[in-house]
Amino acid sequence: MSNLVRTPQLAALGSAFLLAGAFIFEGLGYAPCQMCLWQRYPHAIAVIVGLVLIVFTSRWLIGLGAIATLTTAGIGFFHSGVEQNWWDGPSSCTGSGSGLSGISGVDLLSTNVIDKVVMCDQISWAFMGLSMPTWNAIFSIILVLIWTLALRQDKSKTLPTSD
Repeated sequence: MSNLVRTPQLAALGSAFLLAGAFIFEGLGYAPCQMCLWQRYPHAIAVIVGLVLIVFTSRWLIGLGAIATLTTAGIGFFHSGVEQNWWDGPSSCTGSGSGLSGISGVDLLSTNVIDKVVMCDQISWAFMGLSMPTWNAIFSIILVLIWTLALRQDKSKTLPTSD
């Protein structure tokens, strides 16, 4: 197995670990807010891309993995700013939750996964002063660098060598 194949899988595995961590925290009682859920989708895409790259090697797929992890990093940094009140977040999950005013009680209770509305501007857990979205963003940037390394390896692989 070449480095080109292993490097994207390493990045995809990182996204899988971050997703697993999110589900573990959820299992421990830390219900995700809307923006937390948004951060999961790009990780899922990166995992799928990593699996597809086992069979098909493609610069486009490697680039897609990098874009997916960059996207979740961006959402994580944005979410961190919302938590720190640096800027406003979605009205449906920040402040007083005024974006929820048009939703009936039945609609709010229709989900069996989350038993309460979790506000995006509230820090539910932090380690070393950094919240979960901030940690996700930091680790995701590291994964972007790994995906970028895979792109560079692919480029060098296609260039002729002078021996």
